[in-house]
Amino acid sequence: MTHDRSTTDHPGDGVPRTIGRVLLGGLLAFAGTSHLTFAREEFQAQVPSWFPVGTDAVVVGSGVVEIALGAALVAAPRRYRPWVGAAAAAFFVAIFPGNVAQYVEQKDGFGLDTDAKRLARLPFQAVLVAWSLWSTGAWRAWREARAHR
Repeated sequence: MTHDRSTTDHPGDGVPRTIGRVLLGGLLAFAGTSHLTFAREEFQAQVPSWFPVGTDAVVVGSGVVEIALGAALVAAPRRYRPWVGAAAAAFFVAIFPGNVAQYVEQKDGFGLDTDAKRLARLPFQAVLVAWSLWSTGAWRAWREARAHR
């Protein structure tokens, strides 16, 4: 018997993907909650000085978005998971300038108290983008949609 992936596997299915998706959702929800509570000042170090919105408003707003994305990663029905994964990936891309600003402006936060540590952190944003897309099946859904054009 052959295994037809298109009819038996769905974006985001499989134990490794499920674990990855739920773990990322939990981490986002935790990070979002920490934005609003005990790590608020630490997150303010990641808001670029040039950003035209108040630092605390950015931290609170991004915390709320992280909580919502985390919950959606955990609870979204299968058919919406690729969209949630794409939204989480887009969020990670959107906040990347804050990570760059923390490096360029030499702001300390979360133990990132040297240029080397701040610079070493930057590539991990790509890992979060890839994790979002993989764990939700967004990459697979995009490839399948492209193949049907």
